[in-house]
Formats: sequence, C-alpha cells, structure tokens
Amino acid sequence: MIYRTFHDLSISLLGMGNMRLPTTVERGPIDEARAREIIEYLYAQGVNYFDTGYRYHNGESEPFVGKVLSQYPRDSWYLATKFPGHMMHVKDGKIEFAGYLTGLTLDSPQAIFEDQLSRCGVDYFDFYLLHNMCEASIDTYMDEQIGIVRYLLEQREAGRIRYLGFSTHARPETIERFLDWEGSFDFVQIQLNYLDWTLQNAKRKYEILVERGIPVMVMEPCRGGRLATLNDEVSAMLKEARPDDSIASWAFRFVKSLPGVQVVLSGMSTLDQAKENVRTFSDPTSLSEEENGLLERVVASLVDLVPCTACEYCLEACPMDLPIPNLIALYNEMSFERSPGIHFALIALSEEQMPSNCIACGECAKMCPQGIEIPEIMERLAKAIADMPQMGPPAPPQPARTP
Repeated sequence: MIYRTFHDLSISLLGMGNMRLPTTVERGPIDEARAREIIEYLYAQGVNYFDTGYRYHNGESEPFVGKVLSQYPRDSWYLATKFPGHMMHVKDGKIEFAGYLTGLTLDSPQAIFEDQLSRCGVDYFDFYLLHNMCEASIDTYMDEQIGIVRYLLEQREAGRIRYLGFSTHARPETIERFLDWEGSFDFVQIQLNYLDWTLQNAKRKYEILVERGIPVMVMEPCRGGRLATLNDEVSAMLKEARPDDSIASWAFRFVKSLPGVQVVLSGMSTLDQAKENVRTFSDPTSLSEEENGLLERVVASLVDLVPCTACEYCLEACPMDLPIPNLIALYNEMSFERSPGIHFALIALSEEQMPSNCIACGECAKMCPQGIEIPEIMERLAKAIADMPQMGPPAPPQPARTP
C-alpha cells in the first residue's frame, strides 16, 4: 500500500468512501456482513482512511463504519465525516433544512456535531469536512449568524477535530473566494478524474489548492463508476496499452500520479473491487507521458468539447455581459452527462447571466481566437436548460454498483 505524509500522519493513498456500501436490496439497508468484509479486508491490507457523511445510506453509514472500526486500535485508523451545511439555511432566525434533510430537528452546529460523535462512537474526528461548499451553500457556510465555521474551528482548537477541511463541486472562483474568506483549512476534497480534469476544470481547482499548499483529497476518481465501463472503441485503446489492467485502474492511476493528492476515495461495494484497488494502490508506478497522451485521446473520443480556453476576449465584446467561458464549460458538461454539478452551476447564475439572454449579435465570435460560433453554442445551451426537468433540492446520494 502506498502512503503519503500528512503533517504527523502516514495515510494510505487509497481511502474507503462509505457512500456506496453494499445493500440488502436496491437503495435498501446496508448489507452489514458484506460491508464489514470489505472494511476489514481493506484495513488488513493497510488502508487507514475511512470517509463517511451525516446522511450517507439514510444515516446508517456513520454508526456502521464507527462500529466496525472500533474493533481496532483508535490510533490505527482515521475517520472523516461531514457537516451537512449544504442542506441548511436560516429562516426567521432559525435553522431549517432542505432536500433529504427536511424535518431534521437538530437546530445548531453544536447539536449536529455532538450527534455525529455519538453515532460514530468516537471522542474526536481525525478529518472533518464542510459538506459540499458550492455556489448554493457558500453563503450559509459564511453566515456568522449560524457560525458553522467558527464553531468547528473551536472544536479543532479543542482537539475534537484534528484536521478541518471541506468538500466541494464548486467552480474555481468560488473555491478561491471561500479560501480567501477563511484561509486556515487543512485540506480540501474535490471531484477529480481524467475526464473532469478538462470537463469541470478540475485542473484549475487542483492548481489553486497546490499553489496554496493545501493537500487534495479526491472524490469521484471514477466519476461514480462512469469511467469504469467505457465504450468498445475506448476500451480497446486502453486494453491494447495495458492488457492486464482494468478500465477503472486507468482512472485511479491518473489521480494517484498527481503529487498534490493526499487520498483517493473509492466507494467499493464489492470485495472484488476492494482487491483490485489494493493492487492498483500498491503499485508506485506513475502514468507515462505516452499514457497521459492516450487518456487525452480517450477524453476527446468520449465528448466533443468546444475548445474554449477561457481567454475572456469574448467578454470584452458581449453587450449583455454574459459569462461566456462559464456557459461554454456548462455546455461541454451537459453535452456529455447531466451530473449533479450542473445543478449547482445553474444555481450560481442570475437570470441576467442565462444563455437565453444572448441576442446573437456575433460580436463575441469575432473576438474568439478559437473561432467558436458562440451565439450558436448559447442557443443550444439555452434549449438544453429549458428542456431540463424543473430543478429541486439535490437528491440524497444513493448506493452504486461500480468502483
């Protein structure tokens, strides 16, 4: 098992995500026997980082993971969980919850944190995260009236949180805004894989964190399993290069080759997935230059990206002040897959910034060094947004059957 140093800790590069544990039936209770087998196997193989969340598996994940890990010495494993501020807001001076937390009666950051400690059966958390700091939740996390960050910083000072960070699907500029507001976070967890390196500009998010000296925890290295099963053409390309490796292993090898990455989380729902991942994360070999080039060709074959470089020349010409590079990035992602990140990206746009406000004057296209027909892209994006189902609160995470 590969380990990387985090302050005074030696942490396994492979971490176990506990959002996709095996269940007895589809979206049903955790299959405790099978899930225990996976956790115990990974621990025996040297995995020591276990990540969960307040409402993973309808609230079952935290207590189950805590119970299984409690059989081992407390200083031999590291537990990470998350504060559900992305689902809360203040109304009439009171905290209320939305989405799948609607009706939750806990009414303060302290009450939630104490509940989590009790449910996990621990006296402290090794790693604690603000859950999904994004365009829709940043104001809640920065709200001094609620005082979420202030309270959690106090808990870190008291030793009940060893390291404080946040998970995020936000745009790069939102991440920078949050880090400028509070610069003492110990780590940040981002969605990072070879597809989103371009598609969601994860490259820039990674660079922001590395430039600030902040260790990166990786979620969705296989994009929820999407990169574990590819079309026949792409699979043949990867198999020709490395016949003995699985398709999923390419995604893991990409992220573990990045020096700023501290932990790569994988939501393993079968023992076979766990065994394969242990093999991958026991091999210190990085991707070669040729293999990185192959993955670039894979991405090009998976999605026909509009070649925007975000040079922003178009912004100088747009009479409607549309955030054209952001809209093109959104178009690229929507043309591949309607991921949850699209929901948060749309929330971040005002009515004036929507692509439907494009008047097709063509001035932006005249300024574009890449020759992009921007009005045509804006028209397509506006139609795609109009055709989407009406947006509501994000759905709760559900178990998957892929690495």
